[in-house]
Amino acid sequence: MQQMLETKQQWRDLAVEQLRELAQDDYGLDPAQIDESQLVISTPPEEKLGDLALPLFPFAKVFRSAPPKIAGQLCVRLSAAARERGLGTAETAGGYVNVRLHREQLIAPVLREVLTKEADYGRRRTLSGVRTVVEFSCPNTNKPLHLGHLRNDALGESVSRILNFAGSEVRKVNLINDRGVHICKSMLAYQKFGDGATPESEGVKSDHFVGNYYVRYNEWAAEERDAERQAKDMLQRWEQGDPETIELWERMNRWAIEGIEETYRRTGVGFDAVYRESETYKAGRDEVLKGLERGVFYKSDDGSIWIDLRDINLDQKALLRSDGTSLYLTQDIGTAIQRHKDWPFERMIYVVASEQNYHFKVLFHVLARLGFNWALNLYHLSYGMVNLPEGKMKSREGTVVDADLLLDKLNAMAVNEITSKAREDEVSDLAGTAEKIALGALHYYLLQTSPNKDMVFDPGASLSFNGNTGPYLQYTCARISSIIRKAGSTTGAALMPPESVAEQLTRSEEWQLVKQLAQFPEAVAQAAESLNPAVITTYAYELAKTFSGYYHEVPVLRADTPAQVQSRLALSAAVRQVIANALRLIDVPFLERM
Repeated sequence: MQQMLETKQQWRDLAVEQLRELAQDDYGLDPAQIDESQLVISTPPEEKLGDLALPLFPFAKVFRSAPPKIAGQLCVRLSAAARERGLGTAETAGGYVNVRLHREQLIAPVLREVLTKEADYGRRRTLSGVRTVVEFSCPNTNKPLHLGHLRNDALGESVSRILNFAGSEVRKVNLINDRGVHICKSMLAYQKFGDGATPESEGVKSDHFVGNYYVRYNEWAAEERDAERQAKDMLQRWEQGDPETIELWERMNRWAIEGIEETYRRTGVGFDAVYRESETYKAGRDEVLKGLERGVFYKSDDGSIWIDLRDINLDQKALLRSDGTSLYLTQDIGTAIQRHKDWPFERMIYVVASEQNYHFKVLFHVLARLGFNWALNLYHLSYGMVNLPEGKMKSREGTVVDADLLLDKLNAMAVNEITSKAREDEVSDLAGTAEKIALGALHYYLLQTSPNKDMVFDPGASLSFNGNTGPYLQYTCARISSIIRKAGSTTGAALMPPESVAEQLTRSEEWQLVKQLAQFPEAVAQAAESLNPAVITTYAYELAKTFSGYYHEVPVLRADTPAQVQSRLALSAAVRQVIANALRLIDVPFLERM
């Protein structure tokens, strides 16, 4: 909200000005000693303390005085200056100066801006001109997506939307891991045990069909000593272009990718460009060989190629095997270079689990050693593991939580929730609504934990219609939509607040809601800066919680006067709009009926 940002800046500028005058007049200090970057405006923990807080603790050293004393002296000066400029009032609280804003200067502008800009409210330009590549998902073509992939996809999609909303031009990319020994393991198992079966003949979703053979390989390998060698032999035949191996690889990869793309469509995840390991690993190998010629890397006695990482306090790392085949690191080198050629970026973000922290530290260093200056702008968005209450998932043992089956389970639970409340007629499209509730439950739950933390996914808790969940926010929007329908209003001018709106919205809950609405653009900027969608989930929940308390205490459509009804209706519509904008940033479907 522009008005709130301007108001904060006015108070900040005024506080810096008065601090410098205080330093000179009362302490005999050079005003230049006051570092304005140390003045950070915050929000008081309780509404009764005011609307803004100016902590004076950072200035204790330069003033050589206690923060409460500085706050008291500053408050006298601020109060007089703010009164002259009509900015509000100031008072002290320990080492803070707390500010109370003039409500009439904010209420109408905030509501009108939200209801005028609608889906664009909260959009920032802080990252304007910055081209950002976000890589996420990166599935293997030997198994379907599982719960871990779902967290990755939710993070990648949400971070991309947030960065775009903050002004960045974003290119979402996927890297299909379609080659390597792990892929050959599924192929080898199919070759031995498939007997010509297809997903259609077995009635199995195509990526699940392929994944079943990866599990079958590991069962067989537990008994067959030679299994690993056979898989490596198949990889060598693939890299040599053996026709029979290539044909099997193309067929099984097609099955896997078609199934994975179905899951993407279901979850609302999409990409601007898709790369495949099979298309980039040779480029990576060529770059490694060039680096060897230039002395960046070295060759060991067995013919493998390595990099010495002692300059960054690490060990040595292989880049090519002795048989000439590529490693993950090799193909990532080629892929990064190709991406910058395809779409020169200012920044590239890799959304990958924390298990790969070492890998990306090495990758970025290798690219820098090869002379690519843009490697300094590569970033690994490292996220923690996601498990179920019963423990860790293991794909080799077939104990992973399959993405499709989890969504089906959440969908069924949502159907049960709707029917148990006898709301089938209200939602009209039971199946479609249940699917949106399932997606809302899933994405919100996966994103409400900061990326760097491990988490446990509880399907039942995620679907609760009360508390800090996606369905609770969806229900809040549906409830406000019901109020608007009953009022006979839709959007636009019919929902705009009257001129007297500040006089009508006098309750503390209403002022709190207006301030929260005004803070949404700052939440967007903070989420973009920290690459943390949990900032948005927390903001949306707090806004919905405040509105829920307001709704239970205050009659929106049965207010005393038409102007008060219209004012409360405008406030409610603005809350719905901002929650809807927040939900879009975290890939949670908006629902008008629920």
